[in-house]
Amino acid sequence: MTLPARKRPTARLALITLAVVGAGALYFFVWRGQAAPAQDINVWAGPVPVRVAAAEQADMDLWVKAVGTVTPYNTVTVRPRVAGQLARVHFKEGQQVQAGQLLAEIDPEPLRVKLAQAQGQQAQNLAQLKNAEAELSTYEGLFQKDSIARQQVDRQRALVNQLRGTRQFDQAQVDEAQLQLSYTRIVAPIAGRIGLRQLDAGNLVAADTGNGQALTTITQTRPINVSFNLPDAQVADVREAHAAGKPLVVEVWDRGEARKLATGRLDTLDNQIDTPTGTLKLKARFDNADDGLFPNQFVNVRLQVRQLAKAVTIVADAVQHGSKGDYVYVIQDGKAQVRPVTLGPVSGDLVAVSQGLAAGDKVVLEGLDRLRDGKPVILQGR
Repeated sequence: MTLPARKRPTARLALITLAVVGAGALYFFVWRGQAAPAQDINVWAGPVPVRVAAAEQADMDLWVKAVGTVTPYNTVTVRPRVAGQLARVHFKEGQQVQAGQLLAEIDPEPLRVKLAQAQGQQAQNLAQLKNAEAELSTYEGLFQKDSIARQQVDRQRALVNQLRGTRQFDQAQVDEAQLQLSYTRIVAPIAGRIGLRQLDAGNLVAADTGNGQALTTITQTRPINVSFNLPDAQVADVREAHAAGKPLVVEVWDRGEARKLATGRLDTLDNQIDTPTGTLKLKARFDNADDGLFPNQFVNVRLQVRQLAKAVTIVADAVQHGSKGDYVYVIQDGKAQVRPVTLGPVSGDLVAVSQGLAAGDKVVLEGLDRLRDGKPVILQGR
């Protein structure tokens, strides 16, 4: 049957398109496949890029870590010691003061009156004593001449001794009045940083009985202490090092351990382990000349226990752990080799290697996930 004339061009175009598609398929799947066979590409078969670091030999400081609290070397609460009106305050809140520096004054006039009374009584009694001593001397002369009885001499001698005792009492009264008068000048008992003022000038204050209102407080911050606790498992090493007589270095760092605040030395250890916590309390001392440490501040403490001489060290991240023990990858002749190692103490991000490595051995730090024994490597730098 003959197709209509209007449909013949469409059928011819479809036949041409089918022929082109068939020729293309024949080229890719038959002729090109015979001319250039596909290769088996394996991205895991080539050398592995790695970053290495050489094992180093040097003295290694061994540290223990703890959380500590900054404590003042001394803390004093300043209280009035005599009653009266607070006349003047001479300090500024937060300033550094020296021992003996005048802080405040209480109105001294009432105590000066008491001192004058004590001194007047003392002068009166001294006059009586001198008169009695003169009479005793006269009586003793008359007794030598048998002009008076011994009883009269003994009576006068007793009066002299009584007045001499009164003289001592009067002197004590004068000293007490002078002491009370001196307490009207309130001075700093220690050097340190002064706290907030609790009493203002013009207020009436009472003599301190232990619970009276305080004028202010003083904390000694130069030097300053840091208290911290260590587990009982570490106590033996610390005690041994401390008993050797060499000062143990103590460093304090901020909470994020990003900045070192100060360096000091271990001062003392407590005399017993705390049973509930199983820890021993230690105290370190710091000069704190720059006031970098503040009372009651929380810090991270690092205590140097001892030093490991000429230790071979590597970065702890290079160590791998397997069923047969610890090992590292060492680069030799461009290939990775498994090297079993025996590890020692850890200090920071370094670990000591007691067996298995020598100084200068190149240990793989990065690229470990694709390595195996004998694998070729490409060094990417230190």
